[in-house]
Amino acid sequence: MALLRSFAAFSFCISLLLGLCSAGDPFIFYDWDVSYITASPLGVKQQVIAINGQFPGPIVNVTTNNNVVVNVVNNLDESVLITWDGIQHRRNSWQDGVRGTNCPIPARWNWTYQFQVKDQIGSFFYFPSLNFQRAAGGYGGIIVNNRDIIPVPFGKPDGDITLHIGDWFNRNHTDMRNALDNGKDLGMPDGVLMNGKGPYRYNDTLVPVGIDYETIHVHPGRTYRFRVHNVGVSTSLNFRIQNHNMLLVETEGSYTVQQNYTNLDIHVGQSYSFLVTMDQNASSDYYIVASARFVNESLWTRVTGVAILQYSNSKGKASGPLPDPPNDFYDKTFSMNQARSIRWNVSAGAARPNPQGSFKYGQINVTDVYVLRNKPPVVINGKRRTTLNGISYSNAATPLRLADQYKVQGVYKLDFPTRPLVGPPRIETSVINGTFRGFMEVIFQNNDTTVQSYHMDGYAFFVVGMDFGEWTENSRGTYNKWDGVARSTTQVFPGAWTAILVSLDNVGFWNVRAENLDTWYLGQEVYVRVVNPEITNKTELPKPDNALYCGALEHLQKPQKLHSKSSASSIVAGRMLLFTLVLLYAATAIFQ
Repeated sequence: MALLRSFAAFSFCISLLLGLCSAGDPFIFYDWDVSYITASPLGVKQQVIAINGQFPGPIVNVTTNNNVVVNVVNNLDESVLITWDGIQHRRNSWQDGVRGTNCPIPARWNWTYQFQVKDQIGSFFYFPSLNFQRAAGGYGGIIVNNRDIIPVPFGKPDGDITLHIGDWFNRNHTDMRNALDNGKDLGMPDGVLMNGKGPYRYNDTLVPVGIDYETIHVHPGRTYRFRVHNVGVSTSLNFRIQNHNMLLVETEGSYTVQQNYTNLDIHVGQSYSFLVTMDQNASSDYYIVASARFVNESLWTRVTGVAILQYSNSKGKASGPLPDPPNDFYDKTFSMNQARSIRWNVSAGAARPNPQGSFKYGQINVTDVYVLRNKPPVVINGKRRTTLNGISYSNAATPLRLADQYKVQGVYKLDFPTRPLVGPPRIETSVINGTFRGFMEVIFQNNDTTVQSYHMDGYAFFVVGMDFGEWTENSRGTYNKWDGVARSTTQVFPGAWTAILVSLDNVGFWNVRAENLDTWYLGQEVYVRVVNPEITNKTELPKPDNALYCGALEHLQKPQKLHSKSSASSIVAGRMLLFTLVLLYAATAIFQ
């Protein structure tokens, strides 16, 4: 009994130290120093954003139901927020890391995120969500593993490899931001990076000497899991591994019907998992390629990412032409059909023992319908802006969730239109009023000229249809109501639509945005407010004790001692000392 009382005291101490948590679920700690470093990914020295000196940042490797604690020290010269793309933050939009839910972490301050990857598995990534910072780096992979008791629908791979692919500019993100503020396009990227590195010199004319490239080391006969994330600014990329089939097994938290692809289009913000078996001879290394899609290849040839797949018994370097991309510049049907072929594996378990497909979304009555139409940029009040339904979103000085908590009036309006507005576009802080436990149908209609990706925080939604032309009520007849894949980011082709269904069971304010950084930065986003009319901590966790305050609530913010790079380690040491003291206290109590 004394042992049990001591253990209870220990658990209570830990709870006091760490805040709200789920009993029995482990805590995983990370300490991050976010700072600038100088790098030359494409041969030109520039300022990039690193985490603990790494670009890309460290991989967050956790298991379903783990409590994740990330202490962020901001050593940039501007505010920062880290968002966790695809992590659903069940009942906890306070940790979402976007401007509508969190005040930014000021320069030289630190802030600790704490959230649980509740009932979730899969491949995701994190990145800084403010001020176009993702264009300078600050991103990294997230792996959420199944618990051991949950079967995985494929054999355990011999290795796990994360690849961050994305278009890259040699300009600083601040210059790119200023260009957009001044009404200019970003123009063509300078290249495509793989894990923060430039292309292998496959062509002496296109690729200059001295560029560092990524090499993936493998062993013949073994099978590896490749987790590929498009973390770029705005370019859809075709991913392929020379002479190797890629067996698609998972995307953004859902196991998929297992299909082989020789190449796959990965749009901005999307994540995929492939199993790749090293079944080729080792006469030479092999190319890993990420090339721009739906662009004029004669102009964009140099904007190609190339890494090397090297067998342990390789006999020589890769040479010759790159494997061909799809030849469909004037016809995007191939890419759309490829996207339609990605289906949910309804017989596989996910984070829970029951098959993920047991959630029969096609039999649920829809309660709300929103048709979200985007158009090419327009000028509003003398500024070049992007819109959804004729509204260009403007971030309020006070985060929406904080405004609700403290009943601050006039921060936002619950008047976002269900259909495109008739009349001139306008800049507003307009929010969708979601129905708690409702079932929402959202149709993204892309009337722009480029592929757009759309992401929804806090949820996985079902991609049930996509086609060219204008969506109509009759389009529902083409919906996949059985095994449409559940994910958090979907592409919408130009002159086409994509339909999703989402169950609004997660209370909070949740960001719906274009993942293309330029269109997002210029206003193409909206928030969905989901409120439980019954006041209870069962559907939403309370505001964290370390919440930051800004805008109309700035007077509530207590001053924080400014930190430098050298003090980041002392923050970690101080927290670890406190944690050690609690452990020693508990151990003493147990063994007395």
